[in-house]
Amino acid sequence: MRLHTSIFQVALLGAALLHTSQASAAEVSFRNQVQPILARFGCSSGACHGAAAGQGGFRLSLRGYDNTGDFLSITRSAQGRRVTLEEPSRSLLLMKATKAVPHKGGEKIKVDWPEYQILAEWIANGAPGPQENDARIQRIEVSPAHVTLKAGAAQPIKVTAFFNNGKSEDVTRWAKYTAGNTSVATVDDDGKVKVVGRGEGTVTAWYLSQLAIATISVPYEQEVLTKAFETFKPRNVIDERVKEKLVELNIPPSERSTDSEFIRRAFLDTIGILPTSEETRAFLADEKADKRDRLIERLLQRPEFVDFWSYKWSDLLLVNSDKLPVQPMWSYYQWIRRNVELNTPWDVMVRDLLTSTGSTLENGAGNFFTLHDEPTRLAETVSTAFLGMSIACAKCHNHPMEKWTNDQYFAFANLFSRVRAKNGGVTDERVIFAATEGDIVQPLTGRAQTPTPLDAKPVSLTSTKDRRIPLADWLTAPENPWFARAITNRVWKNFFATALVESVDDLRMTNPASNEKLLSDAAGYLAKNKFDLKALMRLIMQSETYQRSSVALPENKDDTRFYSRYYPRRLMAEVMLDSVSQVTAVPTKFNMDKRNANKGIGAAYPMGYRAMQLPDSNTVSYFLNSFGRPDRVQTCDCERTNEPSMAQALHIANGDTLNQKLGEKENRVATLLASGKADNDIVNEAYLLCVSRPPTDKERASVLKVLADAKSPEDRRHALEDVFWGLMSSREFLFNH
Repeated sequence: MRLHTSIFQVALLGAALLHTSQASAAEVSFRNQVQPILARFGCSSGACHGAAAGQGGFRLSLRGYDNTGDFLSITRSAQGRRVTLEEPSRSLLLMKATKAVPHKGGEKIKVDWPEYQILAEWIANGAPGPQENDARIQRIEVSPAHVTLKAGAAQPIKVTAFFNNGKSEDVTRWAKYTAGNTSVATVDDDGKVKVVGRGEGTVTAWYLSQLAIATISVPYEQEVLTKAFETFKPRNVIDERVKEKLVELNIPPSERSTDSEFIRRAFLDTIGILPTSEETRAFLADEKADKRDRLIERLLQRPEFVDFWSYKWSDLLLVNSDKLPVQPMWSYYQWIRRNVELNTPWDVMVRDLLTSTGSTLENGAGNFFTLHDEPTRLAETVSTAFLGMSIACAKCHNHPMEKWTNDQYFAFANLFSRVRAKNGGVTDERVIFAATEGDIVQPLTGRAQTPTPLDAKPVSLTSTKDRRIPLADWLTAPENPWFARAITNRVWKNFFATALVESVDDLRMTNPASNEKLLSDAAGYLAKNKFDLKALMRLIMQSETYQRSSVALPENKDDTRFYSRYYPRRLMAEVMLDSVSQVTAVPTKFNMDKRNANKGIGAAYPMGYRAMQLPDSNTVSYFLNSFGRPDRVQTCDCERTNEPSMAQALHIANGDTLNQKLGEKENRVATLLASGKADNDIVNEAYLLCVSRPPTDKERASVLKVLADAKSPEDRRHALEDVFWGLMSSREFLFNH
């Protein structure tokens, strides 16, 4: 029998007894004491009575978001059998929870626990419902908020709640806990953290509608030479924040990338094409110290930059002729492209989009409201695309993983309730305008919520002015806590493969950044530079962090979140197809949707159009579909996939794309063979074209032998085709690294 009690358990019991004595001294609050108990023991969870249909005829709101509804469900439904005022211990609520009567959910509390005493006293006092003068919780705090521990260590978390009446309370026992990275740290029901691995983990504490996060850092216990960090000399704020984190976790950075690695990486990440062999040779021969900076500037000014980023933002804004008529689709795409070409600041571009009016053919931005023609869809799309977070769960109940309530959801959606569209004067034209009346109703109350941006000041419910204007003011403001972070995180992922917050449309509080200071500083830099995305891209590309090698060290091979090295990733579908076309010098023919021909636009795109220049995700391409092109149906990073598949492997090995382009009579292979160049030069050219580097001595000797063994011109052609096929089917070609 265990006789000893830990200090942590004593502290918990003391806090519980204090909470109980406070409850005894005053009427027990349904809102602030009963509801937290139901949430803490999972009664109002989605797996139990908080499910949409409830359990066993008893339904509670998810995590207690609907105090009035839950009160009525407990005290009035089932003929009031759940509470027995005359004899609280006979209440079904307590008998089920203690399993005095059969309960599918099992035993939740014991008779001698403080929770039982609180619930029993609440019933004995007449089971009063939520009161208007109840104290309202404002926030909770966890301590320690950030702690560094060793492997195997344990750490209790304390949770303090702060109320609008100025009082605070230790609610550690009644908070609910979840671990964010269970490979590093776990947490039990009492808030005790146990370290199980190395790296960085988080623990989220929930109490009522509030949450707070504790960060658990566990340095790698390994021998790392001081010079490993000394060679990483910070060049800007990105490097400073990355180095701080690497030092904290004892993860050494990899070496600097080679010039060959950098030029290929920079081209693919910035403009979506490979450098030509001439560009690579010139860059490798350049001995000036600033050559990488000069390359970055050239890339930011290239016309292909416009193609690449227009395509990126078309993914985000869902340009798709399956959802829009052909001419409005083109108008929408051209609006995006024009803004990229002009380097329009992101806040200005988003403001123009959200407040757009008039013809969808003349002002392409208006097609955003054609695609999303319902207030709740607009609310969800705007929050995902421009704030990086999903509020969709709050449509039916309080958000289970965030602080957003059902009321806040409909208050936000009501900002869009007066956007209207009518037919224009020509076919497929819609005219967007703001009506002076009309509201969306909150289903639970049957009333319209005052239109309110998230966590911001409300907009007048009776004003006839366009509500989208104050929305745009709030959303694009430099002080908005999400706007700059969301776009910074999206741009960051483009260059580093792994976003600071994964996924990029999941910037909820319970999903913190891998380096919060870095995200905050990078977003602040963007806002300070008036949301000039090129300024942010320049900062990223000039950093030593971006210019690290992708080759892992034994000491950083397990790092996938802290940027000790460049993380290789497969080329996106469109870039891969364009790269194959570029290397083989055989462009891909893209047929337009048949509706384009009917509109007089043509049946096919001009020969030479690259995949990254296509405005429409509805363009037919087996290759693009196989390699994860998004459908552009929903605003979600999940639409594009870079996951490998058997179909991809088979297509690279035996599919039409590589084989047909290599077999074309007039292609790169034919040009090289007809050039009169020596075999050594041909081999150099093949490697520079495909992987942006000269071959190693071993590779050179192997390929030269293959070419030398080819006796006839036909054999020689087949041999060189095989060389190119081998290079283009290699990981080095298919991945950016």
